[in-house]
Formats: sequence, C-alpha cells, structure tokens
Amino acid sequence: MITYPAPLVTMLELVDQLPLSAPPSTRSPGRPVVYSDGLFLKALVIMIVRRLSKVHELLSVLEQPTQEMHQLKQKLYEKGRFPSRRTWERRLEQIPDTLPEQIACLGQHLLSKLKPWAHTGRAVAIDSTLLRAKGGVWHKKDREKGLVPHTSIDTDAHWGKSNWHGWIYGWKLHVVLTVADVWLPLVAELTPANQYDGEMGLWLLEALPEEVRFVLGDRHYNTEELRDLCQQADCALVTSQ
Repeated sequence: MITYPAPLVTMLELVDQLPLSAPPSTRSPGRPVVYSDGLFLKALVIMIVRRLSKVHELLSVLEQPTQEMHQLKQKLYEKGRFPSRRTWERRLEQIPDTLPEQIACLGQHLLSKLKPWAHTGRAVAIDSTLLRAKGGVWHKKDREKGLVPHTSIDTDAHWGKSNWHGWIYGWKLHVVLTVADVWLPLVAELTPANQYDGEMGLWLLEALPEEVRFVLGDRHYNTEELRDLCQQADCALVTSQ
C-alpha cells in the first residue's frame, strides 16, 4: 500500500523549495539570528491553514499525538534545534516587514520558470482590498484625543472605505498580479486602510519587471502620475473612468 504525506506536510516541503531573498549583508546590533526566515514561513503556513492566531495555539497543536503533527514538528527543527516560544513570537511578529520582499522574490522566480506571458500579452492587474483589524476599533473622537479605550485596539491601523462593505478599521493589502493562464503575485504591500491606491500604485509599478507592457486597474489608479510613470516605462495604463 502506497502512503502519501498529509497535505500540510507537503506544503511545508514546498516552502523548503522556495527561493528566499538574501539576508542583509550587515545585521543590526542585538542577538544573532539563529534560525532562517523560511522556518517561520513554514510556521505561518500551519497557522493560516489551521486558523491559529497565537503562538501558544501553534505549539499546542504541534503537541497533539498524531502522525501528521509529529511530521510537522520535525519540519520545524533546524540544525537539530526547535525555537523557544519567545523566539517564535518575536520572529513571527517580524514577518510582515520582510514578506513583501519574499513575495516579490517568489514571483520573479515563478515568472522565469512558468513563463505565463509566452503566448499572451505581457499584462498585470493592480488592486487592493481592505482587511479588518483584530480587536476593537479606534473611533475618530478617541484618536483625536489620543485616548485608546482598550488594549486590544491596533493603533497602527486606520479607517478606510470599501464600496462593498462601507467603512472598515484596519489595513489595506495592495497586490500586482500577472494577467495570464497563471496568476502570479509580483509585488505586494500592506498599509493602513487610509492609504490612497493611486499613491501606492506609484511604488508598486516601479517594482515591476521591465517586460510588462499593460497595467490594468480600476478608477483609483487613473491618475496623471501613474500615466506618466507607465509612459516612461513604455507600457500602457488601462483603467476605468
């Protein structure tokens, strides 16, 4: 009888094959980095799939006496060592700072391997979506007074308006994808929800591959600055009015 690894175990094996951006040549003062970024990306995959929001939940799940959990925990060892709970918390908190760079690195790698534009126009789509912050919301009257009524409030988040859901307190995810048979993320960034799409689009488009010839977006990207940037890059900006 042929046995196959659990899907989550297979996902971690795929993470091991991902190209990661090189670490900085000089590190900031403080404790030395013992574990690689890839180790914590694997932990993040487990937390997303199993819908875990806290490190102690991750560690508790990994201690379950099942073959799958045993295999998953073995994937989280590096050089025979397993990170402490504090190390998990500290490094997982740092992932948002490096994840956009890792997404761009992965997108460029897959672009060279899969060649999605081989038989189609070299187009990308740019868009954003609002994400609700966890915890409570920081109302305008309290923000203006500098009063945080509850410790669960994410004070780095902000208010943004969605055409579908109205006002949302949280964050905005900006993404640029290939438009082809395979949709690949090429650039991604997370900002407070009040970040204007047109302004963020300038940063996103500057990071795109040179071979892009068409940029597709909604009316929020229909700005003179973006049109000028696309013209300089020899590509066409196609947006709604």
